[in-house]
Formats: sequence, structure tokens, C-alpha cells
Amino acid sequence: MKSRKPMVAGNWKMNKTLFEARDLIRAILPEVEGVSGVDIVVCPPFVSLGVTKRETEGSLIMIGAQNMHWEASGAYTGEVAAGMLVDLCQYVIIGHSERRAMFGETDATVNKKVHAALKAGLKPIMCVGETLSENQAGQTAAVVEGMVRGGLVDVTPEQAQNIIIAYEPVWAIGTGLAATPEGANSVHKDVIRPVLRELFGAEVGDAMHILYGGSVTAANAAELFSQSDIDGGLVGGASLKPDSFAAIVKAAL
Repeated sequence: MKSRKPMVAGNWKMNKTLFEARDLIRAILPEVEGVSGVDIVVCPPFVSLGVTKRETEGSLIMIGAQNMHWEASGAYTGEVAAGMLVDLCQYVIIGHSERRAMFGETDATVNKKVHAALKAGLKPIMCVGETLSENQAGQTAAVVEGMVRGGLVDVTPEQAQNIIIAYEPVWAIGTGLAATPEGANSVHKDVIRPVLRELFGAEVGDAMHILYGGSVTAANAAELFSQSDIDGGLVGGASLKPDSFAAIVKAAL
């Protein structure tokens, strides 16, 4: 049996107004009440972090932001610093493929954000994953390993214990196409886990969580989460539906 407590994180992306976010979290709460064997995280847009925090007070649900800047302050119009987030959430998604593809994020900027998050006391959920063309060219292992190494430059073993890796094959995000459970687990077990063990030692590397993301649904979650090195999921569209999100959470038990 896996010793790592499973985690399910819902990435709401750019969805839900302030009041819609309030209603969504109010609908999720009773669906997951009493579920204590899974770490549950919801990641709303910046504007809804406050209301989500208020609505989840006293519950087991934790909160994450979807992005952050690596600088502590400055002339970065439209950006949000880690220090602005620490009173609102515990986690922050860093390096999501949509940020990389649409906003020019690189392994170097991801690495700077990881360090800034850790310094502020936030736990990074660092995303890695190959594109369809890279997958079809047989480059998955090389691409994913490079992203893991690049994002974790100069991270210490002590710091690594507060980092979650999320493997999200780009070709599976929002497409309805999910990697097979065995295929996803192979990337976790044979690519990512060995790098973590090499960088941080076997004990830390084996304890770190590796989530799977990419069209995770209530229908495929249980089979994905049953794999040896898939420690839960980073869920997109299904996290906007209370019943589906709850079913995915319960599938991780």
C-alpha cells in the first residue's frame, strides 16, 4: 500500500464570479463532509480566494492559488506576490501548461516561483508534462525529466518535502483524452520518481506526492488513483461540478 496520503486538488481556472464561487464551495462542502483520508484542495481565481477561505473555515478543505509572481513586490502590474497569498491559501499551482503555452513561462521562471513560494511558506504544486507532438515522437521521458530538474534547481531536500509534482500531459488537458492509468503511472514511477530520489535522497523522493492531471473524471479516477505512484489528481473541469469533484475525492480513498 502507498504510504503517501492521497491529494485531490481542483483547479477552477478562469471560471466563476465571486458569488458563483461562493455557491460552488457551499455545494462542495456537504459532498465531502467527513472525508478525512484525502487532502482536498480547491484553487479558485485570485478574486475568489477570500470568499473561499471564509466559506471553508472549520472544514477539511484547503485552498490554493493558481499562479504567483516570483518577486516579493514591485512594478509588475496585474501580478500577485506570494506574500499577498499566504493569508488566503496554503498551496499555489506553478508552471501549469496553460501558463507555459500562453504566457511564456519557462523552467527558469517556474524555478524562481518555486523558491519564492517556499520562502513565503506556500506549498508549490509544480506542473510538468509533454505536448502531443513530443509524446508521439517518443520524447515524453526526456521532456518531463528536464522540466522536473529545471523547476527544482537549488531546492534542498528539506524544501522538497513541501513540494507536490503534478504530471499533466498537455495533450490530455481539457481534451477528454486521458493517459491510460498504466501509461501515466509509468511516467510517475519510471521518470519523475527516480529524479526526485536522485535529487533529494530515497526517503524524501519516495515521500513526495506526484499527482496526475488531464481529463480526470469520476469515471476514470479510481483506476488512475489505484496505480502505485499516482498519489491523487489535479482536476480541471470536473472540479466545477460538486458531485463529480466529490466522487473523484472519494475515489482517492
